[in-house]
Amino acid sequence: MAITSYLLQGPRVAIRHVRRQDYDELAALAQESAEMLRRWLGARENTVEAFESYLERFEQPTHEGFVICLRDTGTIVGGININNIVRGTLQSGTLGYTSYASTTGRGYMTEGLRLVLQLAFGPLELHRLEANIQPDNTSSLNLVRRLGFQHEGYSTAFQYINGEWRDHERWAITAEMARTAAQLTK
Repeated sequence: MAITSYLLQGPRVAIRHVRRQDYDELAALAQESAEMLRRWLGARENTVEAFESYLERFEQPTHEGFVICLRDTGTIVGGININNIVRGTLQSGTLGYTSYASTTGRGYMTEGLRLVLQLAFGPLELHRLEANIQPDNTSSLNLVRRLGFQHEGYSTAFQYINGEWRDHERWAITAEMARTAAQLTK
């Protein structure tokens, strides 16, 4: 079943808002990918109630939640959130994203995050996005580098994951940097 209500489409993937009907598919993807993701995200509750709480965040103007889908089938291959959106003189947000074990290494996250950047720096009118990544998460570091993010610093004991405070590298991109990066990849 192809989904036609995408926000943006690329050659292979498209993005749309996450919705209540995605629970079963996302729960199965999270279960299949639990071992791969545990190191980076920690153990997560995979219940209907936890998913409802997750969706409630996106009812606030400070959060946007998207899924990356294969264009031709609508199958979910990744997820991206823009969290902690601050308006006014900052116009910024913090990225969170996840891929799944069955679809990693195919470039879907690169294409999907590129679409989210277009949406963030276009209709959402943001100026800056930040991504905080654990230093040994090579795949995630490579993803943001490919898309033109710049390394800004190191945050000691940044996030509590799996019972310990984890250090993170701070990467960011502005609307101007994204436009320049997009022109270089054409």
